[in-house]
Amino acid sequence: MFHPRRTLRALLLPLAAGLALTALPAPSAHAASTLANGGFEADGAGAAAPAGWSEYGDTGASFTESGGHGGSYRLSHWAAGAYKVETYQYLSGLTNGAYRLTAWVRSGGGQKSAYIALKNCGGAEQRTDLPVSASGWIRIVVPVDVTNNQCTISVNSDANAGNWINVDDLTFARGTSGTSVKGADISSLAKSEARGGVYRNASGTAGDALSILRSNGMNYARLKVWVDPADGFNNKARVLATAKRVKAQGMKLLVDFHYSDFWADPGRQDKPAAWAGHSYSRLKTDVYQHTYDVLNALKAQGTTADMVQVGNEINGGMLWTEGSTSNWPQLAGLLNSGYDAVKAVSSGTTVALHLAEGGDLEGTRWWFDSARSHGVRFDAIGLSYYGYWHGTLADFQTTLDDAATRYGKPVFVAETAYPFRLDSEDAHENIIDTEAELVPGYPASVAGQTRWMNDVASIVEAVPNGRGLGVFYWEATWTAVSGNGWDPTDASSGNGWENQALFGYDDRALTSMSWFRHR
Repeated sequence: MFHPRRTLRALLLPLAAGLALTALPAPSAHAASTLANGGFEADGAGAAAPAGWSEYGDTGASFTESGGHGGSYRLSHWAAGAYKVETYQYLSGLTNGAYRLTAWVRSGGGQKSAYIALKNCGGAEQRTDLPVSASGWIRIVVPVDVTNNQCTISVNSDANAGNWINVDDLTFARGTSGTSVKGADISSLAKSEARGGVYRNASGTAGDALSILRSNGMNYARLKVWVDPADGFNNKARVLATAKRVKAQGMKLLVDFHYSDFWADPGRQDKPAAWAGHSYSRLKTDVYQHTYDVLNALKAQGTTADMVQVGNEINGGMLWTEGSTSNWPQLAGLLNSGYDAVKAVSSGTTVALHLAEGGDLEGTRWWFDSARSHGVRFDAIGLSYYGYWHGTLADFQTTLDDAATRYGKPVFVAETAYPFRLDSEDAHENIIDTEAELVPGYPASVAGQTRWMNDVASIVEAVPNGRGLGVFYWEATWTAVSGNGWDPTDASSGNGWENQALFGYDDRALTSMSWFRHR
């Protein structure tokens, strides 16, 4: 796409990163208590400074052009050479309180930074980075508390030659945003430690992995439960032990029932060996008793589950073949049996249903429409979303927003991850190990991993009506430790995922843990 470049350039030094606008005279001519020209429609294409807006820095890189999100035009930042530019609007006469900026954005990526900020509002500046999305528009939000009756809305680029962003349809209104879940799955931890795994803080000091994660902002742990796994891990006893550690750190607990002795996912939903040959009626009892048994034991030791997944990535159902989606009345019965067991232990525990393929709008609709029409009871919707498998960020936002709105339930990312490098630490080939497998704009680096997690969290934060709960990382503690491979039946199996842990090959906490502190 060709981006015209205006030749007019301000005789100003390039905008320094983070420079506060208090150093600039307040543009009183534009001051108003409501956002002006948020859709950039007032001037058509090529406006030097869009009506209501001011510019600072390399102003030739900021302009309006055709191709809006809602209307005909948009704001763009682009230049043939490296540039720093800010497009901003100063609002005054505001009633103090909580506000939220909403914007639709696209970005080709590659910038040192590209973000929307709310600043000089009386408290700390609030920023949201623009996710890399070269085609589909993505909605982001920025919340702020106005305490001095004014606020500056700021669109910033610190870009390399040829980098571009598009911004459109900004609104600034009363409201708040944020996410309550900054979580991670740590199901691998107990076995890792038993096999000699070590976890270190960023300085290199060995310590408790949960304590390190908590100190970096993690507030929710996810633990999977297998019925009778071959290695004796991820079973009831192990979950009870780890749950004590989770709660001792002040974290909440999500228990993820696989209803299997092995991994359950869209391609495999094997019944536990102990349930083989059971009738459908007996399987409903099995689900109830197993769910109740684990959760009641957790409650008895003072570590009641805060959330429970009845099934793991159950796109095709669970407990095949009886609970396959080819027999929805039976699947519904099994799911409701699990729901009833959860509520019998603790009525306040949230029951979630979890699908993979978080960018698949039609598949997600089909599944939950079917569940709803068969009377399946649930409190929340969890989606796995891996960007290298499950569609674009725009696809993901569309699916997540639709699920929240269509079913009136809170939504969350049950699993996501990103590699911080491509090479393998053990002899087992990594599942994501080539540049071609990566999401465009997100390199396999600690910075790329950090960016991915923050951008996914921003999309969850932007779910309408505050229904975005947050994100669970998968899998924070699964480092390369001999004997802690993927297959519980094979002690020599390796780990194809250690390049997507939150601890590096030196066992140190990665700075990408900073995503836990996302709003």
